[in-house]
Amino acid sequence: MRLRTIGLGVCGAGAVVVYLLWRSSGSVSIEPIRADIQLGRDGQWVESRVPRNATLESLLRQQNLSVELTASLVDAVRSVFNPKDLRANQVFRVTRTMDGLFREFRYQIDADRLLRVLARAPAADAPQLSAEVLMLPRELEIAAVEATINPDSNSLVGAFDAVGENIQLALGLAEIFGGEVDFNSDLQNGDRVQVLFERAMRHGEFVGYGDIRAAVLETGGRRITAVRFEGPEGKASYYDEQGRSLKRQFLKSPLPFTPRITSRFSYRRRNPVHGAIRPHLGVDYAAPVGTPVQAVANGVVEFAGFSGEAGRMVRLRHAGGYETSYLHLSAFAPGIRPGARVQQKDTIGRVGQTGTATGPHLDYRISRNGVYVNPLAELQRMPKGDPIDASALPEYQKVRDGAFADLETRLAPARAAGSPR
Repeated sequence: MRLRTIGLGVCGAGAVVVYLLWRSSGSVSIEPIRADIQLGRDGQWVESRVPRNATLESLLRQQNLSVELTASLVDAVRSVFNPKDLRANQVFRVTRTMDGLFREFRYQIDADRLLRVLARAPAADAPQLSAEVLMLPRELEIAAVEATINPDSNSLVGAFDAVGENIQLALGLAEIFGGEVDFNSDLQNGDRVQVLFERAMRHGEFVGYGDIRAAVLETGGRRITAVRFEGPEGKASYYDEQGRSLKRQFLKSPLPFTPRITSRFSYRRRNPVHGAIRPHLGVDYAAPVGTPVQAVANGVVEFAGFSGEAGRMVRLRHAGGYETSYLHLSAFAPGIRPGARVQQKDTIGRVGQTGTATGPHLDYRISRNGVYVNPLAELQRMPKGDPIDASALPEYQKVRDGAFADLETRLAPARAAGSPR
């Protein structure tokens, strides 16, 4: 027969360890089950991670705070932070006095921001609370990396993962080159990208990325460059080697670059549902339900609703006689309704399978002066971005040359060693 007892112990570091004590046939075994309650000289705290589907109210109630205190704390938070933005798996901490009174709540918003709610005078009934968002100090170091598309790493995310960088760096590059390259379809084996960027560190640990300073993308025989430059007005943007803006009227794709094209523009395609030969006047991107769909350009919502076989659909009107349509959505983004204005990269809806569809995907279409055109071909014909003002060009050339020289210098040791980095 086995008997179990729950006990507490304090380790040398001041942590309270909750453990199970098993007794069986005269022997005793100890099994620790948690170690997140810390004791200080004048208080104690519980530190953990936000569980899935938790609200700020449910999180606080799970820490045995009273209904009244929880309500006051949520109200205090609202003055500096939207409680609906609470994210799963982020670190939080609740601190109490040695008497068990609430002292402080902390929540790690992201790598750079900390939400803190402090009881000015701890009390059993209604303590006075103050809330603030603190910017966490970090150090930026300059780094460079080179990644290659190959059969084992056949996406930008996979290529950066292979050299030890994470998805955020890939997303940053995709945003910069979003008007030049469709990362869903343009990348090929052997394509290469080199990046000069800022790596954010805190106490020797990686916490995120700063700015991308320069990048070179070699794809399909093209060499596309990007350099970050702040103009005379202090606003930063990205420019190619000649000083032309990389910002385009239209993005190359309305989705993140991980989905794939499953059907292209055609006047004669066998419909997978009906089996008949029909025109397919857009591009189909396979993507999971819920994937954000972005407006490819600034515009006005012409239609947002259910449209027969197209399912939930958004149609936007843009300058130059262009319209774009986004079909089979599972949901519309808040505020998307006829007459609403949207900016390039705004989320307008979510990928779905509504209407006539064999699986979750986005059917994306472009029309010009009322006639549907091939989205992939039309984007190739659009003009390059605006050039830097002539008065700022000499300063830009200085920044450009310095960035590319720094990039080459930092990549040289890895190349000499035969490493891809």
